[in-house]
Amino acid sequence: MTREQKYEAFRTLHERPGAFVIPNPWDAGTARILTALGFEALATTSGGAAFSAGLHDSPDGLTRDEILENAREMVEATHLPVSADLENGFGRSPEACAETIRMAAKIGLAGGSIEDASGDEKNPIYEFELAVERVAAAAKAAHDCKFVLTARAENFLHGRADLDDTIRRLQAFAEAGADVLYAPGIPGLDAIRRVCASVSKPVNVLMGLKGATFSVEELAAAGAKRISVGGSLARAALGAFVRAAREIKEKGTFTYAADAIPHAEVSGYMR
Repeated sequence: MTREQKYEAFRTLHERPGAFVIPNPWDAGTARILTALGFEALATTSGGAAFSAGLHDSPDGLTRDEILENAREMVEATHLPVSADLENGFGRSPEACAETIRMAAKIGLAGGSIEDASGDEKNPIYEFELAVERVAAAAKAAHDCKFVLTARAENFLHGRADLDDTIRRLQAFAEAGADVLYAPGIPGLDAIRRVCASVSKPVNVLMGLKGATFSVEELAAAGAKRISVGGSLARAALGAFVRAAREIKEKGTFTYAADAIPHAEVSGYMR
């Protein structure tokens, strides 16, 4: 399947009735497993990639080239459309965001996200006008490249529980040309319903955070089109790893092996 065909398939997923899940592998192996399990598209996770490289999930973690190399390995490991977590576009300027989109399309990605988080602890969210300009530049590049652009409003991940401002940003991002809208950390189904009812573009909802969890059916009824899980699959895997290692170190036992996936099954996924 060509990159353009993957783009068309990915775009079609957002146009059909109901919601779909886009899980987040963090390397080629986990991309192969999720493909074998029958998912229809995949999305990278900056957190999972950073942890696997022994780094913090932060602006000081992986570089743009490293993020794109991680994504390229997943693109080559699956026939499915892959969308990348492109963080804040790896630069303040709108042109930096546009260049990131062009580079992402060049390595075979069908889509990707640009967020309005600045990476500055003192002022963590870009001011409204600049945030919109960044999305507009990314959207122009995305449409030229046939690339599904997701625009992210990051208020709720940075201690700014302002649903009105989040909706205002998502509406402006849609007007600027974003194909999909995403506000990670929206609290509860009522807020999700309000966001989805306030915009005309498909909405991605994040699951896998602590607290209330909702089923695919519940999220679809609330208006969500796409459901991702961020770094939670990576953290779930690391949780099992840490529990097993602690058992060995603290108890001197190895009962964790009873829950380990068989070697033959893992090998089967990698074919």
